[in-house]
Amino acid sequence: MITSVFKKSTPLNYSLVVILILVFFFMFQIKDPTWATSYFLAFQKVSLLCFVLASFFMINFIVKKNGLSKDNGYAIFFYLLFLLFFPTIFNNANVIYANFFILLALRRLISLQSLKASKEKIFDASFWIFVASLFQFWCVLFVILVFISIIFHVSRDYRNWVLPFVALLGVAIIFLMISLMFHIDFIAFFQERAVIDFRIDYFKNNYENGALSIYTAVALFFVTSMLMTLSNRPQIVHTSYKKTVACFFIAAFVFIVSPNKSNDLLLFSIAPLTIMATSHVEYMQQKLNNEIVFYILIACSLFTFFSQL
Repeated sequence: MITSVFKKSTPLNYSLVVILILVFFFMFQIKDPTWATSYFLAFQKVSLLCFVLASFFMINFIVKKNGLSKDNGYAIFFYLLFLLFFPTIFNNANVIYANFFILLALRRLISLQSLKASKEKIFDASFWIFVASLFQFWCVLFVILVFISIIFHVSRDYRNWVLPFVALLGVAIIFLMISLMFHIDFIAFFQERAVIDFRIDYFKNNYENGALSIYTAVALFFVTSMLMTLSNRPQIVHTSYKKTVACFFIAAFVFIVSPNKSNDLLLFSIAPLTIMATSHVEYMQQKLNNEIVFYILIACSLFTFFSQL
């Protein structure tokens, strides 16, 4: 039934997903309704919701524009299910903002396979990654994905290797100007954030631990499926899928090294995992197996969401 509903990309699919996002978002927010008494906090919640919705449409654009998915609604549905594993994301502004900028970068890097305007895409991707690092410092590691993309597509032109550093300089100048305007101590700003912490002992309860364990098992399943079937997929999308897998592992490393660790940091891994999950469902072609995958994921995501309310 689920595969039938999302088999085709229709306005009904988008409307259904948007309604579900609104329901789950406000279901989590009503836990602590004090934000409704402040115009600033209410505006912040609305801005977070807008960025969450924009992320859904961005992941949908990435998979459709680059031929990583057929004309269906699987991607946005998977993105919703994975998001429900960690509902505290809905309160983490820095992670939501950083993730959106990483999606902007991923969009440019995956489209690099067309070899059109490659320099602009490399610069844009690098720029958005460094902007994301202002919200979550270790997002800077995603610049590795820029260099991987250069190796895959445009490694012979030395100017492409310099562009990420030009983007870094641009973001640094902009941030320096903002810090001077608003009297921000930029040295202390980075000293507080450029910290490595490998400890994973942040769980407030067993449900957060369980959510991480289930998500890890699900992620391993889809990553393994992608790696085992990659050679049988169309040659034209091989590099895109390789970049997707690389993006997932970089996101996992960002989670591992970041200080002030929480499950929210796994948001950076949800987009590449969504692409791999969508690809898995389309590749298997067996309706019964796909239905089982969807129902298991729905059960896991709903359990982890409601257990953490």
